[in-house]
Amino acid sequence: MSIINSLIKLFVGDKAKNDLKSIQPLVEKIKAYAAELEHISNDELRGKTIAFKEKIKEARATFDTQIADLQAQANATEDIDKKEDLYTEIDKLSAEAYQASEKVLNDILPEAFATMKETARRFATNETISVTATPRDRELSATHDYVTIEGDKAIWKNHWDAAGKDVTWDMVHYDVQLIGGIALHQGKIAEMQTGEGKTLVATLPVYLNALTGNGVHLVTVNDYLARRDSAWMGPLFEFHGLRVDCIDNHQPNSQARRNAYNADITYGTNNEFGFDYLRDNMAHTSEDLVQRAHNYAIVDEVDSVLIDDARTPLIISGPTPKGDRHEFNELKPLVADLVEKQRTYLTKVLVDARKLIAEGNTKEGGFQLLRVYRGLPKNKALIKFLSEEGVKQLLQKTENYYMQDNNREMPKVDAELYFVIDEKNNQIELTDKGFADIASYDGDKNFFVLPDIGVEIANIESQNLPIEEEAKLKEKLLQDFTVKSERIHTLNQLLKAYTLFEKDVEYVLIDNKVLIVDEQTGRIMDGRRYSDGLHQAIEAKENVKIEAATQTYATITLQNYFRMYSKLSGMTGTAITEAGEFWEIYKLDVMEIPTNRPIARKDYNDLIYKTKREKYNAVIDKVVSLSEAGRPVLIGTTSVEVSELLSRMLTMRKIKHNVLNAKLHKKEAEIVAEAGQSGVVTIATNMAGRGTDIKLSPEVKAAGGLAIIGTERHDSRRVDRQLRGRSGRQGDPGSSLFYVSLEDNLMRLFGSERIARLMDKLGHKEGDVIEHSIMTKRIETAQKKVEENNFGIRKRLLEYDDVMNAQREVIYKRRRHALEGERLKVDLANMIFDTCEVIVESNKSANNYKNFEFELIKYFSLKTQISETEFAKTANNELTFRLYREVLDHYQQKTERSAAQAFPVIREVYENPSNTYERIVVPFTDGQKMLNIVTDLKEAYESAGKKLISDFEKNITLAIIDDEWKTHLRQMDELKQSVQLAVHEQKDPLLIYKFEAFQLFKAMIDKVNKDIVSFLFRAELPTQAPAVQEAHAPQRSNEHYQTNKEEVLNSDEMAAQAREVGQQASQKRSLVETIIREQPKVGRNDKVVIQNIRTGERKELKFKQADPLINSGEWILVSNK
Repeated sequence: MSIINSLIKLFVGDKAKNDLKSIQPLVEKIKAYAAELEHISNDELRGKTIAFKEKIKEARATFDTQIADLQAQANATEDIDKKEDLYTEIDKLSAEAYQASEKVLNDILPEAFATMKETARRFATNETISVTATPRDRELSATHDYVTIEGDKAIWKNHWDAAGKDVTWDMVHYDVQLIGGIALHQGKIAEMQTGEGKTLVATLPVYLNALTGNGVHLVTVNDYLARRDSAWMGPLFEFHGLRVDCIDNHQPNSQARRNAYNADITYGTNNEFGFDYLRDNMAHTSEDLVQRAHNYAIVDEVDSVLIDDARTPLIISGPTPKGDRHEFNELKPLVADLVEKQRTYLTKVLVDARKLIAEGNTKEGGFQLLRVYRGLPKNKALIKFLSEEGVKQLLQKTENYYMQDNNREMPKVDAELYFVIDEKNNQIELTDKGFADIASYDGDKNFFVLPDIGVEIANIESQNLPIEEEAKLKEKLLQDFTVKSERIHTLNQLLKAYTLFEKDVEYVLIDNKVLIVDEQTGRIMDGRRYSDGLHQAIEAKENVKIEAATQTYATITLQNYFRMYSKLSGMTGTAITEAGEFWEIYKLDVMEIPTNRPIARKDYNDLIYKTKREKYNAVIDKVVSLSEAGRPVLIGTTSVEVSELLSRMLTMRKIKHNVLNAKLHKKEAEIVAEAGQSGVVTIATNMAGRGTDIKLSPEVKAAGGLAIIGTERHDSRRVDRQLRGRSGRQGDPGSSLFYVSLEDNLMRLFGSERIARLMDKLGHKEGDVIEHSIMTKRIETAQKKVEENNFGIRKRLLEYDDVMNAQREVIYKRRRHALEGERLKVDLANMIFDTCEVIVESNKSANNYKNFEFELIKYFSLKTQISETEFAKTANNELTFRLYREVLDHYQQKTERSAAQAFPVIREVYENPSNTYERIVVPFTDGQKMLNIVTDLKEAYESAGKKLISDFEKNITLAIIDDEWKTHLRQMDELKQSVQLAVHEQKDPLLIYKFEAFQLFKAMIDKVNKDIVSFLFRAELPTQAPAVQEAHAPQRSNEHYQTNKEEVLNSDEMAAQAREVGQQASQKRSLVETIIREQPKVGRNDKVVIQNIRTGERKELKFKQADPLINSGEWILVSNK
């Protein structure tokens, strides 16, 4: 691979050098402008910002004038088709105006960057800066002590409070920071090493892009950084009249948070930006909205947000009926007993295997060893045995034999096991013996056996029972199926909790709560829960309170949230290893920014030991020698368990040290502050890799700087590079060294076979170590395998998520149109057209004019002018358009009639001088339910009642969309689980998922359209209207919504679920269902017979065609062929 890279560089050139070469002319221009700006006054410097804004305004002027004119035309016309054309033209012009603004930004970039650089220089070299006071200066002086007013002058100080810490400005942008700023403005990722000042770099593109007034979001990984950076960098922007705010300083849905989004520059955490987007799409009034359009975002620690957290869904959920009902506590003893039986059995098998191998019976010994590995791969005694000479190779050889011919012989190995663990894919499967052991639990041999719905339904129908009795039996059968489905699912999740998830590794227990530990950073991930009941299973295992299940109201992944921005960029110290993924998923190019000073850190080759015990002893010896030499030491670990083990070992050696891990994360700032002092030893999980800057004293630099000791290679090279990057900042001396053992997870799963053979050939004994650059490269090759695998997983999951995202965009766009009201008329016209099309197509195919008439009365309250002859002879398209025009005219007449009916009452209330109402409540009813519509009294009066009708349309549209969308989210979750069975039919689950998801979404949209138009057409003002009441100020719903990030397993989740489901199917177990079915489970292509409940008409057609009709409530399933 290195030869190929060398050839590419020879013919194409080095990418990093080419990137720098293309940007260098801009850097020279910036420096030239900066030299000129040194000679202008402070007021003239501030005047540059006004001049830049004028240039942008001039470039947009023509477009903005045209857009305003078209908007006025759209508001004035009642022609729906014309409205739609006008809005399409407005969208096109808006896109062109954005491009015009971007062109101006590129033109003024050198001068704008120079302006920000000169501003930083003046703050750094002057304690105070005097300028002519503006209204904004006077406003700031009332709330901030770094601005004071003296007559007509504003005095700006160069020191201020940054999140509780007093800072004096002492930074000026140097050349490589200018390069980083240009890369960020161009929509790239700037990879900058630790200590190179990424926070300062961001001020350049933030200032430039804020000039448009469209908003710039600077996204951080935690709220402390958001608050600190907004307060630290804020005065530089405020000096130029820009508004800066931080969303994490304000409560969700508050006016203060809305103001924060309306600021020119908005800081905040990735989670809060995402949650605010979801909250906005649950709002019921436009006043509840907080976000503007997504213009430009800079993501700090971009690899953490867009790679590690990318597929983790942000979820807003609420209570679900019977959410506190579960069987985790009831089934826990059963699972605990099963796990203990397997552990006891395999402990004995391992002893036998050791004995057989020692006697030279490698065939039987290898067989027994493989059985232990399949049943308890994380067993410490097994891991220790596998590190002995030749044992790992024997296991590999035996496993290869039993895996041949598609695992044909593997059932012999698994015959005596209760369950089998697939450690690489983080998955578990019950064996036949395991099922037999639990089959008669609670005295019921069918306790865990799912009924075959199709067979049982046929049996019930064959008994010719009365309809009522038959319906009861079917309902009981479906309830039994649902209960047992949940029971089997609960059992599987408990098995995973007991065998695959270790306390203090994957999670910690704090204050009787199970908290997930981020495998990348070692930090606690507050608010996150494992998905699909796994978190509840772990809570049951740890004997803490099991939280109730919730229902999803809104969800989005960070991956899809950040792809909504018109321009996106990011900065981090480690992105180049994931450059391919950034480009393929986000179209983000990674640019390596050179360091201001050459890196002086010495990176040593890895030291490879056979066992963890040898490795840890060597680590402690090295730490002792480094500490005695006066060098601070940072020990990086991959889990809480290892950090506590090393802490105990250092305590035994009487070495003073600090421990930083997920259990002790609250002490992070204090521990990091001490980490650079002479002789200080700090043990940290990988959480020390981000957002920390360890500064060294001159004495420490003289002693050799900070020493990094890695105790294990992480699956990702990025994490190792983050740890290394703590040392050697800004040209400081330092060193990094990783200790590796063949028992480490990465080595066991991906890299140890060849190395183990090599060590055996060389005759290495306990305590011996291998050190060579070739071995270090081998380990990095193993890491690349994992990274490629993880990229494949993320890309695959993104394709699933893209389906959901496309649907989300349609629903949220329609919802936003309803909320804002402007384009709702166009949407309603499209709903009417779609409903007409569905009615025509479904009835023309069956040539059923009577049902055609019936559906028009049902949905539109319309007796059509289309005769039966015309219905039979006219083509579908022509019939649809003719019907659409008839229905639309009917609706417009109805709305005019309703407005005219309500207006006298509105006029009486408005013109009555004793009434002081601002909003009134007007009831509407469709004969079954009543809906109270709140409308603005003045606007309703001035529009002769039309405002009341538009508010009615808006309210019913929002209510129906929200209700159906929540149901659809549940169905999509179920579909994502069920399609994995397709792999066993030699089909691609993703293709089936896309097809089925489209059918589900189409059915949902049809139902939404029909429900909305049905209510709109049938609803009337009550004939005896109650007295008009005043509407009080609208308040947000006080439902107990929860915001959380639902943790997705780190393994190849989708493939793993496929295996699990497939293995259950092979043992005649059905897929777990998570919602109650309203009909027997029938294949989508199976022929069924349905009957109309009003007319008695019967049809025979495929189930996928019948499903929408059944869901409409007018047809029922009679039988399936």
